Amino acid sequence: MSKHISKYWLPVVVVLVIVGAILVFIQRGSYFELPKGETVPLRSIGDDSITSGDNSSDIPVLSDDKISKTIPKPHVSVREMFVTDGVKHSIAIDEILSGGPQKDGIPSIDNPKFVSVKEIKNVDDFLNDDSIGLGVIRNGDIRFYPYQILVWHEIVNDIVGGEPLLVTYCPLCATGIVFDRIVNEKIIEFGVSGKLWRSNLLMYNRAIGESNESLWSQVLGEAVLGMLTGTRLTIIPSDTVRFGDWRREYPDTKVLSSDTGINRSYGLDPYGSYYTDEGVAFGATFDDTRLHPKAFVLGVEIDGMFKAYHMSALEVGITNDSFSEKEVTIEKSDIGEVKMFVGEDKIPLSYIGGFWFSWLAVHPQTSLYK
Repeated sequence: MSKHISKYWLPVVVVLVIVGAILVFIQRGSYFELPKGETVPLRSIGDDSITSGDNSSDIPVLSDDKISKTIPKPHVSVREMFVTDGVKHSIAIDEILSGGPQKDGIPSIDNPKFVSVKEIKNVDDFLNDDSIGLGVIRNGDIRFYPYQILVWHEIVNDIVGGEPLLVTYCPLCATGIVFDRIVNEKIIEFGVSGKLWRSNLLMYNRAIGESNESLWSQVLGEAVLGMLTGTRLTIIPSDTVRFGDWRREYPDTKVLSSDTGINRSYGLDPYGSYYTDEGVAFGATFDDTRLHPKAFVLGVEIDGMFKAYHMSALEVGITNDSFSEKEVTIEKSDIGEVKMFVGEDKIPLSYIGGFWFSWLAVHPQTSLYK
């Protein structure tokens, strides 16, 4: 009898052990382990493997023959860097806070589906003309990403007009930003880390092994902890607009569908009145009296100096301004699309839209146009 029991139960025990080990591994991988110990400036470290910032061989290549190679390479941050327990970072470790969810607890959309304007009524009944979202145009490919979907996912790994793009939204900061997602000549995917810095989304690049993953600040657009610290992503032009305005201007737009394969109540917003009250949290503070903390601004950087433009202060048409000894031209359409340029040659100037408190939290010395 005991022989028969052993015969049938042994495989079961082996399977249970394997499953248990997998679960332990998954649980360990569900949080980012932050480095501990003495922190020193990077310049005092003579280890080239730490300072090179180009250890990307284990980032999986997701290339596609149809993908355009026109997006410029990332540039390097000017922020001061430090090393703690052999790990590079450009923000204070103790300022990295848990937002509640675990790593990938807020699931990114990695295989997005889109519907036409004509299909909206039958597919996404929650979407109406007053719905806010990100409008993006690349190489004739026109897309709209509703915040009612992004509030539940925060990240979409997409390919738009042949270009691999990272579409991001931080509900706490109202920062909707689109980046290219080529790092060290490789196309990578990003996920939600579950951590925040000064109330803002910290993303991570997916790689083989956690030691090859870095944390990225959305509002800075750069890696702030890990081997890729200092690498900056290129901002792709986008506009925070109402769906009704966008579809009237671009009737052939594609709209991100709620058919994500993940059960979410896309008609509901878990943040409620947060968008209009004066409260800020998760490491952000606010004592500025120039604007309401949740006022929407467009932030720019020129030669290491920063300025924010209150969206409501920009009139439809052309606004001329001078900043950092350069002439800035701002063009605003009647649906809220904004383009910025520098100098007589009208060199495009990238900007980041979001709550005033969020821009001020990372650029405390910023100027303000209001």
